[in-house]
Amino acid sequence: MHGDDFHVYDTTLRDGSQQEGLNLSVADKLVVARHLDDLGVGFIEGGWPGANPKDTEFFRRARTELDLRHARLTAFGATRRAGVKAADDPQVAALRESGASVVTLVAKSHDRHVELALRTTLEENLAMIRDTVSHLRAEGQRVFLDAEHFFDGYKANRAYALEAVRTAAEAGADVVALCDTNGGMLPDELADVVDEVVGLGVRVGIHCHDDSGCAVANSLAAVKAGATHVQGCANGYGERSGNANLFTVIGNLQLKRGMDLVSDAQLAEMTRIAHAVSEVTNVAPSSQQPYVGLSAFAHKAGLHASAVKVDPDLYQHIDPAAVGNDMRMLVSSMAGRASVELKGRELGYDLSGEKAKAVVDKVKELESTGYTFEAADASFELLLREELTGVRQRHFEVESWRSIVERRPDGSMVSEATVKLHAKGERIIATGEGNGPVNALDNALRIALGRLYPELARLELVDYKVRILEGAHGTDARTRVLIESADGEREWGTVGVEDNVIAASWQALEEAVTYCLLHAGYEAG
Repeated sequence: MHGDDFHVYDTTLRDGSQQEGLNLSVADKLVVARHLDDLGVGFIEGGWPGANPKDTEFFRRARTELDLRHARLTAFGATRRAGVKAADDPQVAALRESGASVVTLVAKSHDRHVELALRTTLEENLAMIRDTVSHLRAEGQRVFLDAEHFFDGYKANRAYALEAVRTAAEAGADVVALCDTNGGMLPDELADVVDEVVGLGVRVGIHCHDDSGCAVANSLAAVKAGATHVQGCANGYGERSGNANLFTVIGNLQLKRGMDLVSDAQLAEMTRIAHAVSEVTNVAPSSQQPYVGLSAFAHKAGLHASAVKVDPDLYQHIDPAAVGNDMRMLVSSMAGRASVELKGRELGYDLSGEKAKAVVDKVKELESTGYTFEAADASFELLLREELTGVRQRHFEVESWRSIVERRPDGSMVSEATVKLHAKGERIIATGEGNGPVNALDNALRIALGRLYPELARLELVDYKVRILEGAHGTDARTRVLIESADGEREWGTVGVEDNVIAASWQALEEAVTYCLLHAGYEAG
């Protein structure tokens, strides 16, 4: 299904950006648009030109800076004001002059909203729809119409809601998207309404919010009922509970319903694109997001792992590679021999026979004291190496370390750390400063080893998490620290557990550096 047969319509840059805490600059919006174009969506709603300076600037810059290969940029706006001709309305003029070949108009289809929010008559609202659609069509632009609060309006005044749809279509709107603006519909009742509207001979679209947790299900139900235009947001962004997650909708329609929406190569980029958009929006990605989440194909229980070892399809609904994701084996106290064997194979180690049992026993022993290896693959690999060789992997021997925090008379705080270690036959003493004791230790360790191991210049600490394991002990509680590191090519996690948070941090830091050096090709002692 290609071309204009079915529309995948993204509204991340407009509706998605209304999410609490999500603020996109014009440059951010341009980057996100390029990522969405790479996925192969048909339409990208860029915002509301004329309504705010940022969106007006976006459309101005998009003309020269946004070279879309697959998507068409769409401008969003409202029907004309009551009592004003569309040709004379400055908001309509901004849409006309936006440079966008497609305009999506939002219009009232709920009688109470017309009377209470627009403060006009039902007849004038229909005239506003008719006049604005026909005017923009006459100016050469393609027009879609979002029938706002349609389903609630249908329940309150069925005849008027349907008349709003009919008016838009007769005026020249190519698509009328039925909006579950409050997100309260359920799939079966929504499908019945969509089926009725399709029966009017109107091309129907669907726009769902997730307030009842049904946005994706409602979108799929609408498509099954005859909608040929589906709207959603990257990663399910949007105000309140969010919009239909466009990645989940695409995955379901293409892989479950057999609809040819994007190419196989584009679909295989979906996980990368989902995480790239998260980086731009600075919204932490949900690890449990369907299809593209880090945990979407992660297996933890020993029973699952035993089955996956025989046939991955037994516990996976699709091949993760189809959407650019990977199967992951999580090693934990729940893990059996199969989990460890599969994880070892994933890391390149043969753990057949008694080797797997020894590793399982070691993992369970460590996890009983507070360790976790689910998010610490690097620590687990170091553990594997130690169990298989009987030797702890070391590129340096630590003699001692210390870290102090000083509060200065001006109220500022500074941390200083000193490490003493032995590496390549040398005794090295190094001091580092930082904005906290762990940061200072990290800097001191890099300074100490940087001359001998220049690869450490690429090492970056990208995440740091602390968990108090035994809260009843107060400040004397046992502490777990998880550190995520990267070197520009790969990311890895390490874990440390101690009674002291600084000591736990040092353990995780030390393992992060060791893992970096191992994969840089340095032989360990």
